[in-house]
Amino acid sequence: MNLRSLLFVPGDRPERMEKALGLGARALILDLEDAVAPPRKAEARRMVADFLATAERRCALFVRINPLDSGLSDDDLAAVMSGRPDGIVLPKAEGAASLAALDDALARGEVLHGLPLGGIAILPIASETPAAVFRLGSYGGVTPRLAGITWGAEDLPAAIGASTSREEDGSFTAPYQMCRALTLFGAGAAGVAPIETVYPAFRDLSGLAAFAARARRDGFTGMMAIHPSQVPVIEQAFAPTEAEITHAEAIVAAFAADPGAGALSLDGRMIDRPHLKQAERLLALR
Repeated sequence: MNLRSLLFVPGDRPERMEKALGLGARALILDLEDAVAPPRKAEARRMVADFLATAERRCALFVRINPLDSGLSDDDLAAVMSGRPDGIVLPKAEGAASLAALDDALARGEVLHGLPLGGIAILPIASETPAAVFRLGSYGGVTPRLAGITWGAEDLPAAIGASTSREEDGSFTAPYQMCRALTLFGAGAAGVAPIETVYPAFRDLSGLAAFAARARRDGFTGMMAIHPSQVPVIEQAFAPTEAEITHAEAIVAAFAADPGAGALSLDGRMIDRPHLKQAERLLALR
């Protein structure tokens, strides 16, 4: 599943859901959590379920449910499971225990609705509570449903009484730089895609481009979007260039021609097995 760009869409706005299908995002996140006011939760569930049942699947359709401890997540899942979402986004996830609990709930729902077992993926938002930060390395080996790990820098400051997660220039302060790094390494340890958080200034597309470029440089393979105008910028930032693809293919070909080699020379530079691994990962992102 390619999660290069994931666009949030409010769960109580079906006209936006339909429009979003044609915007080029690799996945839509139909939001039942923050985008929907409490009095509209039930109506939003119905709207999301109707959309899942009828939408042309031009991209993956995820649903962000409410947190597992909110008292709302069971109703969210009961409403949307029959529509066969491609994945569930789990907010305020707290490591392996949260992942296992959702995995069990999805398995029960799949049996109930006659769906393929294990067919619904999970994408946890894994840094939104203080406890979650200490569990970012625990996601591996819990369930094959895990499609990636992403993070957020908005809920955590409120949880610990911080005034903001960002400097005046928009960069993250030190505690949230740490959370970002732990998400990246936690995803790597679990063998899944690390997904960068949102860029809130949706009119600042040049700032977004720089932010996304840094994310790709650091190892993130995709990013969430809060506005349709952000999708093409994210897609461009995370797409391998033709030059990168050509170079990666040359590295793979060099090792294929000499599979027993530990190090080789290519274009006047030494390459070794870590270069091969990087090349293979880049080619998988095409």
